[in-house]
Amino acid sequence: MKKTSIKWIIKIVLISVAVTMAFTLASTEVLGRAGYLVAFAVLAVFIVLGIVFDMVGVAVTAATEAPFHSMAARRERGAHEALRLIKNADKVSSFCNDVVGDVSGIVSGSTAALMAARLMQGLNTENILVPLFVSGAVTGLTIGGKAACKTFAVRSSTAIVHRVGKLLSVFSRSKRR
Repeated sequence: MKKTSIKWIIKIVLISVAVTMAFTLASTEVLGRAGYLVAFAVLAVFIVLGIVFDMVGVAVTAATEAPFHSMAARRERGAHEALRLIKNADKVSSFCNDVVGDVSGIVSGSTAALMAARLMQGLNTENILVPLFVSGAVTGLTIGGKAACKTFAVRSSTAIVHRVGKLLSVFSRSKRR
């Protein structure tokens, strides 16, 4: 294995651990004091975050450089950032799909388990249908959302990568010089 590959793997593992800890801390802090409505909103945020990042990871992998070279020549905002994303598609995809996408799935699963336990306690029941329904709903929404967005990401990869490039251009160092 190449030295850069080993460095990347170590880096992505450390980033995954940090993102997981941050997401779990945020989820635990909010859920500890929140009512059901806020808890469901937090859960929805994690599901949507996983879906959106999965879509971006697929779009970056499916996109081609040619339209962005043309945009960069016309100095369109975000074109250079989009080219950087595509040139690093393996790393971007790994970060979006594996780090943020998978971590969101894991945290939404643990959040769903906590919510199911709270619901069972609040309803004063030990009915197995409560956690089955909650986990089934979270799984269905996550997988269904990712499936729908993957098709969209492949078909609209240029537009998606350009939007992400525009967003990243706000933080670009070249604009600050």
